[in-house]
Amino acid sequence: MKLLTEIVESIGSEILTESTTQKQQYIIKGPYIHTEEQNRNGRVYKKEYILPEVNRYIEEFVNKNRAVGELSHPDSPGINPDKVSHLITKLEFNDNLCMGEAKILDTPNGKIVKALMDEGVSFGVSTRGLGSIKEQNGAKIVQPDFRLVTIDIVLDPSGKSCFVEGLMEGKEWMYVEGIGWTEKYAEESIRELKKLKASDVEPVALKIFENFLAKL
Repeated sequence: MKLLTEIVESIGSEILTESTTQKQQYIIKGPYIHTEEQNRNGRVYKKEYILPEVNRYIEEFVNKNRAVGELSHPDSPGINPDKVSHLITKLEFNDNLCMGEAKILDTPNGKIVKALMDEGVSFGVSTRGLGSIKEQNGAKIVQPDFRLVTIDIVLDPSGKSCFVEGLMEGKEWMYVEGIGWTEKYAEESIRELKKLKASDVEPVALKIFENFLAKL
C-alpha cells in the first residue's frame, strides 16, 4: 500500500482562555479532508469510500483520545510519540468536506506550534494514510482500502508539497509483526531477478509486474 499525504492550507486557529484556570487552550480547525474533487496531486477521494473510514477513525481514535498527530512531515506511516504536537478532537462531514478540530498539546513540538500561533504564523494540515490508487478518466481514484493514519501539522505546505509527494510515492509499505512499518523498494525485485538463471527471469519478472499493477 502506498503512503498517501494530502495537504490543506486554509486552516483557522484560536487561542482560548479557560475562565476557571486562566489556562490558554490552542485550537486549529477547518476543512481537513476534501472529497469528490480532483486535488493538486491529481487524486480524488470518493466520499462513499472515505466516510466509512473516517467513522472508523472517529470510533477507534478520536472518541478514545488516541488521535494524535505530528508536527511536519514524517517519512513513515508509524506515529512517533516524540514528535506528537496535537490531539484531534473532532471530525465530521459537511457536504463533501470533512471538518476537523484539534487541540495543541503541551509537548515539545506542541509548544513550538503554540509559539508560532502566538506570533501569528499560518500553517496547514496534511492527512496521512495508506491505500491504493486506480487511474480513471485522467484522475487517480483513491480506492476503498484507504486507511487514515492521522492528520499532521505542516508549516510550509506550499513549498514542501512537491518534494514530499515525490518522496512518498516512490515507496511501498507493509506491516511486519514485531518490526512495524517497513519500506518495500523496487530494488528488492531487481536483486531477486539477478539471482535467477536466465531461463527463469521472464516468468518471475512477469509475476512481479502483475503484482505491481495490482497495487495501482
